[in-house]
Amino acid sequence: MLYYLLYSFHTSFSAFNVFRYITFRAILTILTAVFISFLCGPWVIRKLQELKVKQYVRADGPQSHLGKEGTPTMGGVLIIGSILISVLLWGDLTNFYLWVMILVLVGFGLIGFVDDYRKLTRKNSKGLSGKLKFLSQIAVALTAALLLYFYPTFKSTFSVPFFKGILPDLGIFYVLLVVFVIVGSSNAVNLTDGLDGLAIGPVLITAATFMVLAYLAGNVKIASYLQIPYVSGSGELTVFCGAMVGASMGFLWFNTYPAEVFMGDTGSVSLGAALGAAAVIAKQEVLLAIVGGLFVLETLSVIVQVMSYKLRGKRIFRMAPLHHHFELEGWAEPKVIVRFWIITIFLALIALSTLKLR
Repeated sequence: MLYYLLYSFHTSFSAFNVFRYITFRAILTILTAVFISFLCGPWVIRKLQELKVKQYVRADGPQSHLGKEGTPTMGGVLIIGSILISVLLWGDLTNFYLWVMILVLVGFGLIGFVDDYRKLTRKNSKGLSGKLKFLSQIAVALTAALLLYFYPTFKSTFSVPFFKGILPDLGIFYVLLVVFVIVGSSNAVNLTDGLDGLAIGPVLITAATFMVLAYLAGNVKIASYLQIPYVSGSGELTVFCGAMVGASMGFLWFNTYPAEVFMGDTGSVSLGAALGAAAVIAKQEVLLAIVGGLFVLETLSVIVQVMSYKLRGKRIFRMAPLHHHFELEGWAEPKVIVRFWIITIFLALIALSTLKLR
């Protein structure tokens, strides 16, 4: 909204022409989201405490986590609110992809909110049933997938890094790929959210990476030079990803060890889904698996642990997801967190380097 208001003065004052540039608006979006988080964070935490919206810790988890019981949760409302306000202020609201991102963020945010609410009413760590949660996620992801598939200028092609000429058209099967990426990314981030700042740090790094990728994919000259798929209009995702970066930075201020608030499923489920949607629109689904390799690793650790126990009656890790294994191995919580952040930065650099290896 501010974008339209301020840009309307560009005919009278040439300085206002700067608002037409996506990069400038992305920076403003980051700053706005951080400012909103800093301004509203203390109030949100205080309200959550007053409403007794507190974390319930798994009884079979690491003993060091018992002290976290009672910490305010559902801080994802602060993240989602910061993102939405920032995007509505600085985004081009005529952009189709921007509304698809908002649909995914809000839709999955509501699922996470209901899940968190059920945990509160039951006063334990169990929320929505796995089946109901999964079906709800598929419904929202399928809606986004169909909107993209039937959008006239959006192609159902699949980009393969390292190979510039391989762009298979998946046709209607592309809808299944979109659902898989969005739902898979959502649950992967959700599984990673187990330590103070562990999930929000990699989300910040991944969102920053896709801020770059979305800008490149939306610029016809740069996309042609780098030989990556050009997606007309996808450049506006730079603004949305910028809002995710800013909101993540602002939330991390309060979520860093020792955490004053947790994002809950309200935040982790919605952020993961938004990252998946950004990867789909920018035609960089494979790169999401690379830069989000930590999320993939955490998810695989759970899958392998369950399969091993069912087939062999033995566990591979002391506890899954993987971050709990390292905790039980004696790593201090801050050490696990920072090392996992470093791994994510390393993976982000690898993902970006593939742009020149085609």
